[in-house]
Order: sequence, then structure tokens, then C-alpha cells
Amino acid sequence: MDPAALIPTPDAIPVSWGWFQCFLLLTFFLHILLMNVMFGTAFIAFVSHFRHNAQTAPCTEVVSGNLPFTIAFAVNFGVAPLLFVQVLYGHLIYASSILMAVFWLSIIALLAGAYALAYVYKYRYAHLGSGRLLVSGLITLLLLVIAFFFANNLSLMQTPTNWSRYFDHPLGLLLSLDDPMLLPRYLHFMVSAVAVGGLAIALSFHWKQKKGDQTAGPWVAYGCRWFSYATMLNLAVGLWFLAALPKEILTTSTTTSLLLLMTLGGGIVLAVPAIILGLSARVMPAISCTLGTIALMILARSLLRTALLAPWFSVSQLPVSPAYSPLFFFLFFLVAGLALIAWMIRFVRSSCAEGDVHL
Repeated sequence: MDPAALIPTPDAIPVSWGWFQCFLLLTFFLHILLMNVMFGTAFIAFVSHFRHNAQTAPCTEVVSGNLPFTIAFAVNFGVAPLLFVQVLYGHLIYASSILMAVFWLSIIALLAGAYALAYVYKYRYAHLGSGRLLVSGLITLLLLVIAFFFANNLSLMQTPTNWSRYFDHPLGLLLSLDDPMLLPRYLHFMVSAVAVGGLAIALSFHWKQKKGDQTAGPWVAYGCRWFSYATMLNLAVGLWFLAALPKEILTTSTTTSLLLLMTLGGGIVLAVPAIILGLSARVMPAISCTLGTIALMILARSLLRTALLAPWFSVSQLPVSPAYSPLFFFLFFLVAGLALIAWMIRFVRSSCAEGDVHL
């Protein structure tokens, strides 16, 4: 069957696709940072609990206190990029979501379970004892499963050639397990999340250290070591991911492929000093390099999607039915919403500081 015959006709958009692409990249950058902090800190806390609780308590207690906040922010900041993906690639992601409908809908229950356990981990931390390992492990496992389902959906969205398998599995249980890019792509995201989680822990204790906490120094180094070693591992995973890509993509024959190679190269170049800075526990410079690396990798991800979909679809093909007032309203509420979120963060931090809980 011709895969092109299975692709629905896209809807018209109100303004040029470039607006939505910019919003998608910006909002996804914010979401991926929060998602990385969410999963990375949960994973590090889980592994830390294998040691004696008294030895790792300063780190895991900070993680437990902040985990419900990071999950809430990661989920809420994930709404906008998902909506922009639906605007630009709605006819593709709706189709892929239907193909794996059972798994896709189960994300709601899995996320609710992780969120509930995060509150148990926070408010029952002192009473859980050895149960902290179990609770943090369950949270980590649920987040891993959710991420795996997301990776499958995005993989299916970008490979219409796999859609015809639905006719052999018409129960909404289709996964993209035969995609050679799936596993390295998934691991690349998860390992990078551990790296950023380590950096978030280092930053938290760096702030404590600046406020005069003399016990924070070793935990700054602890978070930085997680960051550096995870980033080293992720370079290897990234090479595996590159090897799994279709050979025709990693060429200089098209502008998209050339830009993809340039952004990937830039990300690798920035990752090297980030590792060195992390090993020397220089938190703020390491964060600067990491933010640059993440921005380049997000751009590379977008270019890769464009290259993979090139035989079937390009966002430049989307029909435009001009209507600019929704854009103006969106920009207004975007600015107002960001200002409100900034105020909320300051309010929560000040309230938690008064209660001797540090964000």
C-alpha cells in the first residue's frame, strides 16, 4: 500500500507556518528543560537511595521537596509545544496517536500515578525509611514508561511507511518497535535528562552555598559529577543514534541536511567544555554551555523531522487562511501568562524559604 494514501489532508493555518515553528521551538525548549529536571532528579534520588539513607539524605530530601513542583511545571509547559505540533503536523500526529491509542491514552493514568507518588515522597519522606527506594523507583519507572510512549508516537508520526501495519493490529496497540532510531533516540533523551537533573541538583546546592551553607559543597560536586558522566555517556548514545539514521540524511546534498550536520556539530562542540566545567564543579558556566547545547539539539531535532518527512510532507505546503487577530490575542496572553508564572515562582520560592524549604 502507498503510504501517501494513508496521510490525511492537513487543515489550513491562520498565519504563515514560520510563526508556529518559532513558538514550537521556544516552548519545547522550556518544556524539555523542566522535563529533564523532573526525570533526572527523580532518577538520581532513586539511585542515591541504594546507599545508606543518612549518607544521601541532603540530596534526596531536596529532590523530594521539589519533585511535585517540577512535575506540575513540566506537564503544564508541555501543553504549548504539543499544541503547536498539532497545528503544524496535526494530520500526522493524530494518525499516529490513533495507531497506538491504548498506550497513548494510558499516559494520563501513568502521569497521575507518578504525580500522586511524588506527593507521597514529599510529605511522607521522613516516615518512609527504606520505602523511599520503592516510592522513588516507582516514580522513575512511570516516567520512563511515559517517555517511551511519547518516543513511539513521535517515531510513528515521522514514519508513515509503518502505518500500514495497523491493518494487522487494529486494536490501537501499535508501537514503533521496528524503527532502528527508536531506542537510541529514547535513550538519548533519558540520559540527557539525568545530566540536566544532576546540574539542577548542583545548582540547588550552589545557591545554598552562596547563602552560607558550609555543608553544600560536596553536594554541588555530587550533582556536577552526575552531569558530567551522564553527558559523556550521552555522547556515545548520540553516536549510536547518528548511526541509526537513514544514510541519505547525513549528507550535504540538501540545505536541511547541511544545517542538521552543522547544529549537531555545534552541540557536540559545546558539550565538551560543559563536561570539563562540570568536572571542576563550575556550575554557572556549565549551565551556560548546557543551555546552548540543548538549544542546538532542539533545532537539530526539528531539522531531522523535516528531513524524515520530506518524501511525504513539508510545513511549507500547509494552506494559509489569513486571520491575524488570534495571533495578536495569543501573543498578548503569552506575555501575560509568562509574567504571571514568573510572579508565581517568586511567590512560591519566598514562601518555601520562610518554611525552610529551598527550591
